Amino acid sequence: MATATPMKGFPGSALSTKDSARAIINSTQGSTLADVLERVLDKGIVIAGDISISVATTELINIRIRLLISSVDKAREIGINWWENNPHFSAQSQNLIDANQQLQQRVESLEAELRTLHRLAAPEGL
Repeated sequence: MATATPMKGFPGSALSTKDSARAIINSTQGSTLADVLERVLDKGIVIAGDISISVATTELINIRIRLLISSVDKAREIGINWWENNPHFSAQSQNLIDANQQLQQRVESLEAELRTLHRLAAPEGL
């Protein structure tokens, strides 16, 4: 008894295991959110807009919005690295702020001690 083998690519035809795996891969090759996010972070994207509120010819409020979305590497490449020197984002800067406060306290205590010594060394009749 001979069985008819359906031809590849025609409706109703059976696919081999290899062909069915390829069909699944091809059907899901659309861009996923992760792919789009990776591309955006790699290339960077700028969103810019202006909002202006006016009455007659008098401008009351003007808001300029600029938003840059990119990876850290891309931002450094284009010269944006404000977070590296901002004390709120850098642990090293926070250490420097703490050391500065300690030094200020030491200077204040030394100045107070110096004032006390000047009062003791000054003649009492002046």
